[in-house]
Amino acid sequence: MLKENFIQYIEDSIKNNWDLPAFSDYKGSTYYYKDVARKIARIHLMFEQCHVEKGDKVALLGKNSSNWAMTYLSIVTYGAVVVPILADFHPDDMHHIINHSDSVILFVDDPTWENLDEGNMPDLRAIISLNDFRILIEGNREKVSSIFNQLSDLYAEKYGHDGLTREQFSVEKISNQEVGVLNYTSGTTGFSKGVMLPLNSLAANIRFANENMPLQPGDNMVSFLPLAHTYGGAFQFLWPFTIGCHIHFLTRTPSPKVITTAFKEIRPTLIIAVPLILEKIYKKQILPILEKNSMKMLMHLPLIDRAIYKKIYKKLRESFGGNFHEVVIGGAPLNHEVEKFLRKIRFPISVGYGMTECGPLISYANWDKTKTGSSGKLVDTLEMQIDSNDPYQEVGEILVRGENLMYGYYKNEEETRQAIDQEGWLHTGDLGLSDSEQFIFIKGRSKSVIVGPSGENIYPEEIESKLNNMPYVQESLVLDHNNKLVALVYPDYDLADQEGINKERKLQEIMDRTRNELNEHLPRFKQVSKIKLYPTEFEKTPKKSIRRYLYTLD
Repeated sequence: MLKENFIQYIEDSIKNNWDLPAFSDYKGSTYYYKDVARKIARIHLMFEQCHVEKGDKVALLGKNSSNWAMTYLSIVTYGAVVVPILADFHPDDMHHIINHSDSVILFVDDPTWENLDEGNMPDLRAIISLNDFRILIEGNREKVSSIFNQLSDLYAEKYGHDGLTREQFSVEKISNQEVGVLNYTSGTTGFSKGVMLPLNSLAANIRFANENMPLQPGDNMVSFLPLAHTYGGAFQFLWPFTIGCHIHFLTRTPSPKVITTAFKEIRPTLIIAVPLILEKIYKKQILPILEKNSMKMLMHLPLIDRAIYKKIYKKLRESFGGNFHEVVIGGAPLNHEVEKFLRKIRFPISVGYGMTECGPLISYANWDKTKTGSSGKLVDTLEMQIDSNDPYQEVGEILVRGENLMYGYYKNEEETRQAIDQEGWLHTGDLGLSDSEQFIFIKGRSKSVIVGPSGENIYPEEIESKLNNMPYVQESLVLDHNNKLVALVYPDYDLADQEGINKERKLQEIMDRTRNELNEHLPRFKQVSKIKLYPTEFEKTPKKSIRRYLYTLD
């Protein structure tokens, strides 16, 4: 078990970096490490007055922001369990997660709050705004507003009128064995899987990153991945915070253009990203240059090709601010053609692999030590097996166990037993190979999860379950095609014939309307871009599950 304590990481960083900037909202306010300490102290006082107990669940719902980050730190350092919820979930899914998690308090930003109904969350003691920490709703059993009115007096009484000092700041030590995060991989009823991550998992990820991706106090980081997901939460927030970095939050859902603009202004020391950004830059800025006939001729001339690659390399570095030592890609596979080109020009890029159940890291290697086509090397807090007769040659499911692992799925023993076997191996659902140095080469996914362009987990069964209940749909299959979701639908031809709908064009028009209706009930990243009619039933296993791997749109 790790000696490093997660809570100690947080306390030490705040004390050691007291006068350094910690968080900035892009184009907005900046908070220093001492400001974070004082916010933590105030929220802890509020929790005490509201009788929040160690181990109670506190939901956190909103876009990335400094207040989101300070609230997260306040929850985990108090000993409560943070329940981060993706702000792009459908309101019904948000209600479900809050209730299923047994959360006692909800922090929510104002835009998201407008779409929620407090009547659907009856067990909350209070709902608090992430924008300015005002009370939005208080439960019948608690007089939270009167408690909040006393907070300033309580704070002054405890820390004096000058406020909390570096010497006064401390938080109660909490064992790494305790659950710190309840992270839902999905929102919909029937598909809810709340991953119970112990603080040990967070500490393991931080310790590994400290030793393998060096940063210094004061280094700039840009945070644009959803903090409610473990990838963005761990490596664009928690780990750099423990170093003393200055984290800049892009507070709205950013486009690749906004992200690259922020890179140029902030000039981060390390880039943590998803493949979409690099793939778009390659497709829109680099490929058009390389495909010119004149350029193709020049590329065959000795020395000239090196000069061209050098120029492209310089342009690419400038796109990321020009001050970084590495770009780490995770959350989804990187296009092979893009990776091959970037390796050729010696662009400092590394591809990692992880999943929520590991908090998230499973494998990583520095850009100059990794192997093309791999997802890095197994981290030193895990052990791995490839479930095949020859893990070097025969593809099998990737199994891992060790420090990073979750305890299981909250209130879902059946799913937990399916995920973690009796020997403690987590069945990742991913297929791959290993080599003698424990580099991992992922070949496919045995699970059907689709990873969205910004790292969101998309479970097609959720969408299909909604679609299959709609008129004229017999069965459906949702697939990823060029970072867009496309649904193959085998229509209910018998019903269509009965109602005189015997033309394919008319049926397609109905499906187009069905798609619009479906998307009204889905968050943006899960919306279907197109429905294509499929002429026959899908092939199925003996258990009547669709053989998904047989179907592609390429």
